[in-house]
Amino acid sequence: MSAQFPVAIAATAAIDAPVPPSAWRQLVKNKALVAGGGVLLLIVLLAVFAPLFAPYDPYAQDLAHRTVPPFWYPEGAWLHPLGTDQLGRDYLSRLIYGARISLLIGASVALISGLIGTTMGMLAGYFGGRTDMVVSFLVTTRLSMPVILVALATVALVGGSLWVVILVLGLLKWDRFAVVMRSATQQVRSLEYVAAAQAAGASTARIVLTEVLPNVLPHLIVIATLEAASAILLEASLSFLGLGVQPPLPSWGLMISEAKAYMFFSFWLIAIPGTALALLIFAINLAGDGLHQVFMPNERA
Repeated sequence: MSAQFPVAIAATAAIDAPVPPSAWRQLVKNKALVAGGGVLLLIVLLAVFAPLFAPYDPYAQDLAHRTVPPFWYPEGAWLHPLGTDQLGRDYLSRLIYGARISLLIGASVALISGLIGTTMGMLAGYFGGRTDMVVSFLVTTRLSMPVILVALATVALVGGSLWVVILVLGLLKWDRFAVVMRSATQQVRSLEYVAAAQAAGASTARIVLTEVLPNVLPHLIVIATLEAASAILLEASLSFLGLGVQPPLPSWGLMISEAKAYMFFSFWLIAIPGTALALLIFAINLAGDGLHQVFMPNERA
């Protein structure tokens, strides 16, 4: 195996066969996966069915009821369970609709970067040689550029919006996919069933898509969860700096940014979206760690 990638990522475990049926029983027994997946499923359901759960229009303003505290404060009321923001918008409704934006960004960035990185990594791992050298050079070049600084500069030049953030992050976060897929493909390429397919005269495209890809898919799923969580956190950072999702969209990072001026008087305006963001990131990482334990139990960092 050539040492082209100067990145400290653990080598992937050897893949001897597709995921056995018993793995599905292990999914249910894995506490990290059940806990993280349960919280993540709850957030996904709230986001998908936001119109059913949100008590108000998240964009409706009521200046007569600004910064109303949550129900657990003496001044709070169940009319607005989590209070209202500085423009009188219901905070619970904005929190629920904000989950849609975070999940959309996480899934979209993971999809875009996954397509790019998986394609590059599998090509490098399967063909090797010059293809491996070219992909290695591209990964090295990408790793020399800090994601947050490049994203800040790009969004500042182009202008911040939901789709700009998704595109920029998707084009910047493919390197881990490429590294892991390259390593996994190199291992699968040397196994017997790939050699049998080659001896049977199967085309390269068919071997890669039907023999190699299904057996590196567990690695892809694990990396996708980690990159989705990272993308959500980066979007929140960009929105907090005013270069991400723009008002009036209820991004959790933007909600924290808008509440900066009230942090000493209405701390809950920051604490509520901050807690939701931390809970979502924790749930995705916990679910990803559980998938890692199930699909790659022999891998060591």
